[in-house]
Amino acid sequence: MQLQDILYSQGFGTRRVCAGLVQQGHVAVYQPGVPEPVLCEDSSQDFEEEGLRFRVQGVDWPFKAKAYVMLHKPAGTECSQKPSAYPSVFTLLPAPLRQRPSKSSVQGVQAVGRLDQDTTGLLILTDDGPFIHRLNSPKRHVPKVYDVTAKHEVTPAQIQKLRDGVLLHDENATVRAAACEQTGSHTFQLTLTEGKYHQVKRMVAAAGNRVEGLHRSRIGGIELPADLAPGQWRWINDDALSLLTTTT
Repeated sequence: MQLQDILYSQGFGTRRVCAGLVQQGHVAVYQPGVPEPVLCEDSSQDFEEEGLRFRVQGVDWPFKAKAYVMLHKPAGTECSQKPSAYPSVFTLLPAPLRQRPSKSSVQGVQAVGRLDQDTTGLLILTDDGPFIHRLNSPKRHVPKVYDVTAKHEVTPAQIQKLRDGVLLHDENATVRAAACEQTGSHTFQLTLTEGKYHQVKRMVAAAGNRVEGLHRSRIGGIELPADLAPGQWRWINDDALSLLTTTT
């Protein structure tokens, strides 16, 4: 693939913009056995995409046919391209991830499921549409683990209610936690395999308590890394991705 097409596919702008980046000396490509990238001034030069690494304006990037990233969502952010009251989580991502070309009307990576503005924790984003559909499908029963802080002291009866199932407002059938374990006087860990609107908050209310703090720590086989600070993102490596895809 030509270098300008590679850069375009990775979200660095139109093909014309990408060609300009190369011609202006802003792009260097890593070569086998060479520790530092080699400046490339020919935007039509062909490269093998598999395993390709390059540097654009001083920042290193790996070639990704599809982008899969995790983000530690901070409180006070919305999982929307067009937020209504709080900053968008997409502003925490670099421009190439937001600009990756797509056949749909929306460019860039999209969130796989949303978290409320006051909820923190693991958010997965990708430009792989079928992957998003699989992960969001209720038929897949992908477990999502939440650390809940309650307003009132948590009782064994409330934990049991969440395990047995509670009836939510405007729902015809009860919903239950796949797992629920108390971790403190006002805290517990809740595992769900569904994705209903405000489900954790509604379930806790139906059990007789109220959510004061909510943090998602795991999706499928992927756990939020302890060293990934709020607002930071990183690529999901192949090993971690396999842990997720095996559940989907």
